[in-house]
Amino acid sequence: MKAVIQRVSQASVTINKEIVASIHEGVLILLGIVPEDTQEDINWLSNKITNLRIFNDAEGVMNNSLKTNNGDAIVVSQFTLHAKTKKGNRPSYILAAKPELAIPLYQKFINQIEKDLGKPIQTGEFGTDMQVALLNDGPVTIIIDTKNRE
Repeated sequence: MKAVIQRVSQASVTINKEIVASIHEGVLILLGIVPEDTQEDINWLSNKITNLRIFNDAEGVMNNSLKTNNGDAIVVSQFTLHAKTKKGNRPSYILAAKPELAIPLYQKFINQIEKDLGKPIQTGEFGTDMQVALLNDGPVTIIIDTKNRE
């Protein structure tokens, strides 16, 4: 799994001109899934995201996590995170998991992050054309790949 985590002061997802998700302080998570992903990837990534110390404490130092701050989250599926761009100018998405595999993993990730945060989160809609708006706070943007745990 690959995730782009953006600390936001606000974010929303719109589908067919209707806002389906909206948060204030928290994170927007763009999630890409590959066929090799497992429950272990889900558990590790959810734990990492909910405990990342990317929110400011009272002194303005990034010491607080999403969990500590009781922040909100939006998860949006994003198969383009696994784009191959080595050859030519047209990206290849062959590495991304097909919907029949990706949708159950996406749902399991949502369930796990809700469990780790102890509250419901909001989402986009898998495989749908979405407009994602955000006000990146900081800006703070972190990319995490469960296959490259550095």
